[in-house]
Amino acid sequence: MRRLNALLIALCFVVVLPVLTVSCEKTLFVDETEMTLTFSSDTISFDTVFTAYATPVRYVTVYNRTTKDVFISSITLQQGRASRFRLNVDGDTSMVARNVEIMAGDSIFIFVQANINPNDDTEPFLIEDGILFGNGQRLTLTAWGRNAVYHRHPANSWVHVIDCENWDHTRPHVFLDTAAVDSACTLSLQAGEELYFANDAMLLIWTDGTLRVQGTAEQPVKFTSLRQDGWYLSLPGQWSGIWFYAGSKDNEIDHAVVENATYGLRVDTNVNANPTLLLSNAVVRNMSFTGIFGQGARIEGNNVLFYECGAALLYLRCGGEYRFSRSTFADYWHYGSRDYSYPGVILQNWYMSADGTIIPRDLRAASFTDCIIYGSYASGEVLLDSVDEAEYNYSFIHSIVRGGEWDEDPLFVDPSEDDYHLQEDSPAIGIGYQFDN
Repeated sequence: MRRLNALLIALCFVVVLPVLTVSCEKTLFVDETEMTLTFSSDTISFDTVFTAYATPVRYVTVYNRTTKDVFISSITLQQGRASRFRLNVDGDTSMVARNVEIMAGDSIFIFVQANINPNDDTEPFLIEDGILFGNGQRLTLTAWGRNAVYHRHPANSWVHVIDCENWDHTRPHVFLDTAAVDSACTLSLQAGEELYFANDAMLLIWTDGTLRVQGTAEQPVKFTSLRQDGWYLSLPGQWSGIWFYAGSKDNEIDHAVVENATYGLRVDTNVNANPTLLLSNAVVRNMSFTGIFGQGARIEGNNVLFYECGAALLYLRCGGEYRFSRSTFADYWHYGSRDYSYPGVILQNWYMSADGTIIPRDLRAASFTDCIIYGSYASGEVLLDSVDEAEYNYSFIHSIVRGGEWDEDPLFVDPSEDDYHLQEDSPAIGIGYQFDN
């Protein structure tokens, strides 16, 4: 029996030994000059890089698709320390990453960021560089730089007060936090000007202050988010919006785009005989809450397109006086489930005080003429919410209203692609927002 056990043990050792021997063999390394790396992209590009402001980080994946491990002797920037790009090679942030190992069938990440020095150019300018690999391969890096005027509040204040008289009309303006048009001041914006807002930044128009925007069909004035890369290009809620304080006066916005904020335009109580805001030939889109939030204001809107707002497109409370003509309110909301407690248009002649008391306020007028109010809410896109203690006047004249007397699909070309042109057989031809093209 002992001899049998010894024989079995010997046989097992003979069988297992080759396996152990094979498993201990090391995979050979391939010479980097004899192999070709593959990349998830052959170019890393940044569309708009504001000078003195670092870009978001982009990355590229580097693959070793061979059956052998490889050491890349170096990964570096072609322009070295003079480059306006910076690299992080799998955690290595040195100027030259050396002896980078990529296992067989594995990959590494290279993260890239750009930071461009200011210069005197008023137009976008191109900077280029490349990532060089020890085996001679190269990845292209490009970025379009733009000089800008930066607005940041001082350390001893929560707001930056804009110098309206010395406003630079030749460059885009970047708001890194909240800025204000002071009382008795007027900020005038010309065709083609661009205002970019960082996270939570806001533009305030204080009491007795005025905002005048005079764009053109070819060059509208743009109020938008600072981040414009990838899905951020149309992401709602990236900045707080434009707030017209109670008592701001004679505000005018003509040919403009307001996008990607929480509130597009927040307009408070009117104090003189003129409208608080004249809004014309404008697009208000991609708001996480509402396009216009009116509180006892007086607003006149003509040829305005509202779409993609998380709550209401138009939320009018605390009474006031509002007149819209040839405008389109399209509420489909493609950024998650829509909250149907907020239809597209809400009209209220009251507000609730801090202690929960209902305070009535006259809604002197809320008229919609030659408008389209439509969307995904089958029960209706208008909420009429009133109390008896205050005036409540509204009218829909020659307007398609989902849930109203004229409830007919206006046949937009493709709301899922934000195309609110009308199809050739649309019943709404001749009403709603008139596109310049």
